[in-house]
Amino acid sequence: MFSLQDKKMAEKIAARMKALIDGKQYSFMHVCGTHQDTLVRHGLDEMLRNAGVRVRQGPGCPVCVTTPKEIEETLALARSGKTITVFGDMLKVPGTTGSLEKARTEGADVRVVYGIEDAVAIARKMEDREVVFIGIGFETTAPTTATVLRSSPPPNFSVLSCHRTVPNALRFILESGEVKLHGLVEPGHVSVILGMEPYRFLTEEYGVPQVITGFEPLDLLMGIYMLVKQVSDGEARLENEYTRVVRPEGNPRAIHLMEEVFRPTNVAWRGFPVIPESGLGLREEYAAWDARKKFADVLKPLEGQEFKEHPGCKCGDVLRGVMEPDECPLFGKGCSPTSPLGPCMVSFEGGCAIAYKYGKKRQ
Repeated sequence: MFSLQDKKMAEKIAARMKALIDGKQYSFMHVCGTHQDTLVRHGLDEMLRNAGVRVRQGPGCPVCVTTPKEIEETLALARSGKTITVFGDMLKVPGTTGSLEKARTEGADVRVVYGIEDAVAIARKMEDREVVFIGIGFETTAPTTATVLRSSPPPNFSVLSCHRTVPNALRFILESGEVKLHGLVEPGHVSVILGMEPYRFLTEEYGVPQVITGFEPLDLLMGIYMLVKQVSDGEARLENEYTRVVRPEGNPRAIHLMEEVFRPTNVAWRGFPVIPESGLGLREEYAAWDARKKFADVLKPLEGQEFKEHPGCKCGDVLRGVMEPDECPLFGKGCSPTSPLGPCMVSFEGGCAIAYKYGKKRQ
């Protein structure tokens, strides 16, 4: 777990929660794969359940929320002879017709990079090849993509933007009413960029308590304690536990960069229907580096097709917080990190991969 001193402090925080809850049950949701890892790896999920708190995981894994159609777009580009540059945990994500890892074994040029700068460097070295960077992630990675595009990358470079934004996805979760929630644990990394204001409408319009938290075990416990305190007091506020890193205004320069390069788009998330203005498409000024426009002829055959997940895979249900990973009938059976049937078992931020890694199964 963590140090003995931290453990004692965690137990005190949990005891105070339990006293405030007084036999009731509170349900919160986070939207961050790192929060899920902290919860499970350190046994906080069990500690919180004993106190009367259930923390559900939401759509906080960028790889996981990428849709089957977007996977097929990357495969179509790879099979057409483009050099695909991608983060490593995208390789094994299964699409309808395979995965990038499988495409690579069949001769496609698929390269793992640690960031978009690596992809640009490859494009500069391979002037005779078209190099496509698969841009995934939320407000944490989108500013980096924006910065590179503003710097006029080489003409043989382009981006397939699968970037998404968090706040409108949370609006959908609250409006759907599929899961009853007493509060939201907001993500630390995203909030470093966004600050506090973009979440405020969720409290003002839906009366839901919110707390931005960090990723250390005590950070997360304190954030959840702050939510418990709000609910117990009959209040709903937006609070910031992660004050040492997250400023109320966020990172104005990064926000400006995103607004300059991207435009809000209506986009589906895995397990969700189309969520209005939750995607980030490239503005017309950057069309020369927009892979969807640049290679429209390659992607056109995908239009109008329906791409489904593997039968029995419940990754979408996990992302909406209506199911725990080990409740999926395929968990640890037909689906494992070595033979994944859905992205929740692939990404290091995926709930299924985290549960499998730490051996968390319901008794």
